Amino acid sequence: MVTNTSTQINLRLPAKLQSATEQYVENYGYRNIQELILDAIRDKIFRENIFDETFSRKDIELIETLLEVSIEKGKIKNHHDVMKALE
Repeated sequence: MVTNTSTQINLRLPAKLQSATEQYVENYGYRNIQELILDAIRDKIFRENIFDETFSRKDIELIETLLEVSIEKGKIKNHHDVMKALE
């Protein structure tokens, strides 16, 4: 079960960076600076595969174990087999 709780933080930006950030928000259709910052943090973390909002560490370990066992038993041989099993 994933809970959707938030923690508030304060962030100080140098004046030039804040101005550039405000311009970026306006140019790229973000609702506000907060939305841009959340997007930037998610991009950085997901790109480096550090965090996944969808699955807990336990969920990921269970999925990996299931895949390993399925491969060992010959149930899954390639990406196509995985996609077929998920249908």
